[in-house]
Amino acid sequence: MQTTRAMLRQTGGPSAIEWETVDLPDPGEDQVLVEHTAIGLNFIDTYVRSGLYPAALPSGLGMEAAGRVVAAGAASGFAEGERVATFGPAPGTYATHRIYPAKDLFRLSGGVTDEVAAAALLKGCTAEFLIERCARVQAGQTVLVHAAAGGVGQLLVQWLKHIGATVIGTVSSAAKADAASNAGADHVVRYDSVDVAEAVLAITDGAGVDVSLDGVGRSTWEASLKSVRRRGLIVSFGNASGPVTDVALGTLSAHGSLFVTRPGLYHYYAEPEERAAGARRLWQLIEQGVLSVPIGQRYSLREAAAAHRDLEARGTMGSTILQP
Repeated sequence: MQTTRAMLRQTGGPSAIEWETVDLPDPGEDQVLVEHTAIGLNFIDTYVRSGLYPAALPSGLGMEAAGRVVAAGAASGFAEGERVATFGPAPGTYATHRIYPAKDLFRLSGGVTDEVAAAALLKGCTAEFLIERCARVQAGQTVLVHAAAGGVGQLLVQWLKHIGATVIGTVSSAAKADAASNAGADHVVRYDSVDVAEAVLAITDGAGVDVSLDGVGRSTWEASLKSVRRRGLIVSFGNASGPVTDVALGTLSAHGSLFVTRPGLYHYYAEPEERAAGARRLWQLIEQGVLSVPIGQRYSLREAAAAHRDLEARGTMGSTILQP
């Protein structure tokens, strides 16, 4: 079996993505050969490509994909023809076929299409752990969601509304404001034209929000600090604008004895039981219609560099799919 796959031999811009076609061996006893039908694009892919998240080179690229089992080892627990999805942790989903350790795969629920799975698994499980196990958001709380029109952002908004939270979303354009509103955001703030913290304090009558869910990073850190209520929580989970560095602990006291965490998906999906429970919760909400997974863009697999450029320029909306 041959695969065409993306490879990184050096980190850098989108042009660092190279392509090769190689033969794959038969899967081992606890391995599974998967033919990809849809591949998800995520900001974490750009972090690996740029070197922000170190990877041993040469390296594959991409964390999220769905497809069907072509061959399975005797001890894998999978069978030919089963539909599966993955979100890593080892990069390499930008490929037509790939061999996986069985433990890295999730079986797909019958009501979830391959494209939706590839668009939603990593982002949806991120939303699950951020809301339900990290921030532990409760009904009646007010939550600030930065980049509320993005793939993760729209899932966060929908999930938060489902559990009864009030949501303030930040966006950068009129089209993205419409997307965030359609996802259920109670209030939308255009950070390109107003001061986010001032707008948030006006919306909350000066109280601030209970939680800020911030996947943007450096450019939104100050806004989060100024928007969160006394003893509130900032969850900084991404670096779309660059990492947050040199945080002085005294600043947290000055803004009201704030709590801050920098969580990682794989720390919340480390054990088999929590992996299964988190994915099951995600599939359930998709099948119930609670979560809609808008796919805003589709690129061919070999257009991955263009997809990266558009994502980093904030030119995408919703989730993005690469088509093998």
